[in-house]
Amino acid sequence: MGDTRTTGEQIPVSVFGGPTALIEYGGLRLLTDPAFDAPGEYRRPGGGPGLTKTAPAAIDPADLGPLDAVLLSHDEHPDNLDRSGRALLADVPLVLTTRSGAGRLGGTARGLAPWESVELPRPDGGTLTVTATPAQHGPEGCEPISGEVVGFVLTSADLPSVYVSGDNASLALVQEIAGRFGPVDTAVLFAGAARTVLFDGALLTLDSVQAAEAAGILGARRVVPVHFDSWAHFTEGRDELVKAFTAAGLLDRLQLG
Repeated sequence: MGDTRTTGEQIPVSVFGGPTALIEYGGLRLLTDPAFDAPGEYRRPGGGPGLTKTAPAAIDPADLGPLDAVLLSHDEHPDNLDRSGRALLADVPLVLTTRSGAGRLGGTARGLAPWESVELPRPDGGTLTVTATPAQHGPEGCEPISGEVVGFVLTSADLPSVYVSGDNASLALVQEIAGRFGPVDTAVLFAGAARTVLFDGALLTLDSVQAAEAAGILGARRVVPVHFDSWAHFTEGRDELVKAFTAAGLLDRLQLG
């Protein structure tokens, strides 16, 4: 079932390829950006350049088991929510996503504005607070083209904090998030230096050097990178992440399968 990444009291995170990871937090099972379709060419809903998936997910959605919530950074791109992922949402009791995305998805989707929070009861008697965080999927002013995107911070009084970046290319926003929530225990960073013909090839997500810088800004004890493989528009992968975190003196914080 992917790579479970936990050290001491850290929160288990299992990564399945692309942006999809399972976070087990206080008895709750939370899935990020579900994308399970087979390799092939995929068009963005509403048009725009197509994307090429190069590798299958490491798990079949039928084998995930019950989920308590999906943390969906955005619904408009097939590498973050594909056909299989949309089918999975029908069986999930809560989908937290952007305000516009919740309007498009309907069902159990709930939209959160940046810094808005929702509290979820934990089976062990505690409470999980999910706070939406801002994200910028490209250069400054990209939103009319790339769409609305959101990240998440998971906090509880008795458990380590987790930051899920979503597709974000802005270190200024990471600095703002760190100012409110830092240091975080675990940062699930969408990396890969994604580039397409949009914005003349400008970064749509963090590159590896920026991911290492984000880790330092957040004071993260552990960094679990996602969304750096399985798609052709990622221009950096595992090797670049290792090199960048080594250069930054943070390789011990990087957790790769």
